[in-house]
Amino acid sequence: MTKKTSTSTKKTSSEKTSSDKKPSKTASLGRKAPANSIKKNREKSAVVKKKVVKKTGIKNLSESELAQKEANRIINSSPKTKSAKRPSKSRTVSENTLLLDAIIAGLEEKKAKNILVMDLKNTGNAVADYFVIADADSRTHVEAIADSVEEVVVKKNGEKAFHIEGHRVGEWIIIDYINVVVHVFQKEIRDFYSLESLLADAEFKKIN
Repeated sequence: MTKKTSTSTKKTSSEKTSSDKKPSKTASLGRKAPANSIKKNREKSAVVKKKVVKKTGIKNLSESELAQKEANRIINSSPKTKSAKRPSKSRTVSENTLLLDAIIAGLEEKKAKNILVMDLKNTGNAVADYFVIADADSRTHVEAIADSVEEVVVKKNGEKAFHIEGHRVGEWIIIDYINVVVHVFQKEIRDFYSLESLLADAEFKKIN
């Protein structure tokens, strides 16, 4: 009988100890520790990496090489329809400026973050004169920003995009206006592919 009482006493003691620990866990929910944030980012990167491997079919590349390969694939992607041939870049400087202004207005209307204009004219064989890059907090936000860009450009310039890719997934949407290509990312996807590093020879202009 004494032993049983001792055992139950120990259990009660351990239960009290575990219950004592709960408040400290709850108290940390408002602000995650740096280690948790790092772990979360690594998990997101791993998910993105798996998607890249699945698309490219290549496994024996480093994470940065996979990212660069997938970024190049998407940057240089062309419409799926064989009949649609990508027109040559033919806008004047003033026309490019008007288009850039409309694109930026569309991005700002839906509060796109970290808007960056990349001038690619002096980088060699670039597929466009400019890239405009921005990021968002969620898939819904990415799609809303992309829709806003399309609507504002039609309204201000009377022009529709030649090619749009990424709405189905909502992680990285590309809107191709031939001379200017818009890239709207979810934040972690932008960080992973890092077009700014891939096209480091471009001239950068931060908008916000």
